[in-house]
Amino acid sequence: MADQGARTDRLGLLLDQFDQAREMAEVRLTGLGDAEYLWEPVAGCWSLRRRAEAATPRAYGPGEWVLDKGAPDIPSSEYAEVARQAAGGMPVARIADDWSVGVERVEEVLAFTGTPEPDESPVTTIAWRLAHLHSCFAGQWEWTFGERRRDPRLLVDFTPSAALALERFWATVDRWREDVASVTDEQLDTIGFSQYPYGSDPGDPYIAVVAGSSLEFIHHMAEVALLRDLWRAGFPARG
Repeated sequence: MADQGARTDRLGLLLDQFDQAREMAEVRLTGLGDAEYLWEPVAGCWSLRRRAEAATPRAYGPGEWVLDKGAPDIPSSEYAEVARQAAGGMPVARIADDWSVGVERVEEVLAFTGTPEPDESPVTTIAWRLAHLHSCFAGQWEWTFGERRRDPRLLVDFTPSAALALERFWATVDRWREDVASVTDEQLDTIGFSQYPYGSDPGDPYIAVVAGSSLEFIHHMAEVALLRDLWRAGFPARG
């Protein structure tokens, strides 16, 4: 029998999906300790690091601990999205700005035919994945419901404490979810309702932004769950 309490409106469907994913993620993260949180299962991982030990060119954060971030590029998994942007009328220069790359790189992607090779992306720690999500949700809240002026890269004071990171993370996520729930149908269809500067938010209807945030949360939490499974199984690279 169908759940009589289930919503069928656009926003309701997205929020119900997000709420279920959040419940599952919170259970999966129960008992996360500091060593597992910062565990680097292979060499060359991206993680949280003290500022003086940052291993990537664009590591960011406002405090002692910063989040690894590499040079900008368009991953092969996003070639289709770039093609959609161009097909939707977005100028090449705007696409380049959106991805923080040069016009030449966008033109190269648009000219590509065939099946792209899989990206050689770095493995990231649980700390990195949670901090990345935290930064995204904090930035999207600030540039949608907040003052729309603070640099998203400086909103989250990253911490090596798993317990403190989770406490702060869930508070940020729940604030975002509460305000998203108050959005009207007209606002859902408004292009640029979110002005989050890192991504396509200013050019998208807000319903698409909400769907993208939910997708980002779900896929990173699935990755975190796998890392927890490997840790529990005593993956050989544990030092």
